[in-house]
Amino acid sequence: MTEVIGVRFKSSGKIYYFDPIGMVIPAGAEVIVDTARGLECGKTVLGNRQVDAGAVVRPLRKVLRLATDEDRAKMAEAGAREAQARKLCLEKIAQRQLPMKLVGVEYSFDGSKVTFYFTSEGRVDFRDLVKDLAAIFKTRIELRQIGVRDEAKMLGGLGSCGRELCCASFLSDFAPVSIRMAKEQNLSLNPSKISGICGRLMCCLKYESFGYEGCKKCRPGKAKDKKNAGGAETAAESPEVD
Repeated sequence: MTEVIGVRFKSSGKIYYFDPIGMVIPAGAEVIVDTARGLECGKTVLGNRQVDAGAVVRPLRKVLRLATDEDRAKMAEAGAREAQARKLCLEKIAQRQLPMKLVGVEYSFDGSKVTFYFTSEGRVDFRDLVKDLAAIFKTRIELRQIGVRDEAKMLGGLGSCGRELCCASFLSDFAPVSIRMAKEQNLSLNPSKISGICGRLMCCLKYESFGYEGCKKCRPGKAKDKKNAGGAETAAESPEVD
């Protein structure tokens, strides 16, 4: 068993395990941790607990410290810089007439890297754009192409149910969704009725699929139902013979 805490870096992002190195860290605390991308500030969602060693990705990164007021001020400053970086990047994309849509900008906690997230229908040669941005920000630049589901997760919004998008509120991973799930639930196969704002099948189709699958296993099929029903009607209509 290994002692860990669970940390998220986004409100609906994945939970990553970190070594608390002897500190007792409650859920809701902000921590500075060492990650593969450098120093990052995240929020603890799982306090100290023991988990199976097999559930931990090695090497297990460590918690460096609890976030201070200075760290929080640094994060707020990074947020303001992200807004400015987004504006400048949009200008450069327009100047170079690149077929891409900028979705979000993210500064690393230590300011050593700026990541620009974008969507595009195909491959984009953004080498000149990277050079432009590196000359402006004087730091490491990364452009990352994401899918439409990730775009919806980042931007957020309301679903057809009137609630906040599942992907933007609590889903940490995208489960595979198929048209078969809609058929099993006897839903309309009209794409406009079973697709989310991302244009893909709604994630909530997955929620009830297990219930429908279980129900089908414990009750007879349609053909058997009809046969049984037909047999009952024939028996009722046939006169008894002595």
